[in-house]
This record gives sequence, C-alpha cells and structure tokens, in this order.
Amino acid sequence: MANTLNEAAEELGKILLSSGLHLATAESCTAGLISMTLAAVENSGNFYTSGFVTYSESAKVRLLGVSERVLEQYTAVSEQTVREMAQGACDRSKEPVSLAISGYAGPDGGEDGTPAGTIWVGWKLANGDIYAECQQFDGEPKEVMEQGALFAINGLIKRLQPSR
Repeated sequence: MANTLNEAAEELGKILLSSGLHLATAESCTAGLISMTLAAVENSGNFYTSGFVTYSESAKVRLLGVSERVLEQYTAVSEQTVREMAQGACDRSKEPVSLAISGYAGPDGGEDGTPAGTIWVGWKLANGDIYAECQQFDGEPKEVMEQGALFAINGLIKRLQPSR
C-alpha cells in the first residue's frame, strides 16, 4: 500500500486507467481532500469524473440520496450511511466505482459518544458490491483527514486488485 496520499492517488489512477473504469467520490469529513488529490494526478480526467462534498446531513440526503431514516437511526458516521453515500455517488454520476467517507476528524466526536478520529469508508465496485470499513485515527483534525483519505484510497486499491 502507498504511504502518501499522492502515491496512493497515482497508483489508483493507474489501476483505473488500465481497467477502463471511472471513479466518483462522496466526501464528508475530508471535505474534498480526496477529490483534490485525485485531480492532481496526471491524466486524472481519464479516470476521475466527479466528487460530491456532502458535509451536512441535508447535503447527503439532497445530493446523494442518503435516507433520512438511516441518518436518524445510525448517524452520519456509520456503515449504513457510507454504503448509501457510495451508492448515491454512482447513481448520480453514472460511474461504476465510488469511494465514500464520513467521520469525525475532531476535535469533537459525535453526540452519540462516537470518539473523534472515527472514520467510516464505503467503496462501490463495478460488479455492484459495496464494502464498508471503520478505522480509528489519532491526531489533530487535519492529520485525521489525511489519514482517513489515505486509508480510503488504499482501501479502493486493495479491492480493485484483490490478488495483491
């Protein structure tokens, strides 16, 4: 796995280019960091088409079609929410692959007691499978955002190349 955001974005770009797949992203806690990193990769327009920054719950509902019931029952930082964000990014963009991320970068956690540094990531693959994983990170909010973005991109690389 790549050790820096730029390395991970370059590696993901090569995989997507070689497979002919296009990617859409749905970001909450990283607020566009993943989009910015992907867009800086050479030939990014040939594999990365759109990014949704849905920082608020209402944006997740309006732009990605996340269910209000899911947000009420499970919160915005949950497996259910990132799965719906990943699906919504594909539905809205018409792309086969997506990456979604939602979490509490800090300094505070969730009202439900979820600690700061909790990040959920969802990945939708071209075959329709959706995966989700939670990770806990430490540090200042910017550091948590960077760690979460790297985890999300590396997670998609791993799922697109399972033999690695």
